[in-house]
Amino acid sequence: MYEGFRRFDIETSDPGVTIHGVIGGDGPPLLLLHGNPLTHIHWRLVAPRLATEFTVVATDLRGYGDSGKPRGLPDHSNYSFRRMAQDQVDVMEKLGFPRFLVAGHDRGARTAVRMALDHPAAVQKLCAIDILPTHHVWTHVTRQWALNSYHWLFLAQPYDFPERLLTPQAEYYIRLKLGSHGLGKGGIAEEALREYVRCCTPEQIHGVCEDYRAAATIDFEMDAKDFDAGRTITCPVLVIVGGESHTAKFFSYDQAWSAYATDVVGCVALACGHYPAEQAPDETYTELRRFFGAS
Repeated sequence: MYEGFRRFDIETSDPGVTIHGVIGGDGPPLLLLHGNPLTHIHWRLVAPRLATEFTVVATDLRGYGDSGKPRGLPDHSNYSFRRMAQDQVDVMEKLGFPRFLVAGHDRGARTAVRMALDHPAAVQKLCAIDILPTHHVWTHVTRQWALNSYHWLFLAQPYDFPERLLTPQAEYYIRLKLGSHGLGKGGIAEEALREYVRCCTPEQIHGVCEDYRAAATIDFEMDAKDFDAGRTITCPVLVIVGGESHTAKFFSYDQAWSAYATDVVGCVALACGHYPAEQAPDETYTELRRFFGAS
């Protein structure tokens, strides 16, 4: 799926935890981060085209794909977006890129948001795909959103309730979640679905649950502290929206992002659901190339 790219496994500053990914192309470094329950394969229809003008790095987040999956700590801090962001900064530094562009989708976008806050010297530009800032979501929960995003609450339940329910039905869950359940789903190729199913091991299910537990607790606390202090993202930000996604149906992107970033250069809605890089790859490529290629 990534012809011409080189695979790598790089140890992070968290001893024993490695990040798996691929690198290819030539030009300014561009980091691509996937969401839940995906892997770096999510970018397969976009990354090779970007690699004609950028050095593209696509990784698996900790807890996902073929990256490390440590057991969650009691406070979930080793699955916080702060820790996930540090993983990716570690990877880019070891690849020789102390400063880079980053695009993230879903959980990867939330990781990139924290990265831009914690490592402003590293992040040159940020594209967030089909998310609102975590703090905004948790402070503006509605009944309609909760029914369509039930997994935020379910996966965040204490260990090991969601793990026990999901592990025996992993393939059913993945195919339902990505294929048909909720707004903006479907349109993902069978080859990708098979890869996502392969990676949905008991260890990944635990990592995903820890990711969502952290988002509801320690991540929210970090975000609330930053929000109350007026800390915002200062680098240029492009927001890409899946026009048929669950988030687009229940929130105002423009209003939300203006409170968390000082330089939102645009909010672009594509005719797709929650997975633009797979459902609308041509349009996604065009927007990423335009944004990251602009001086």
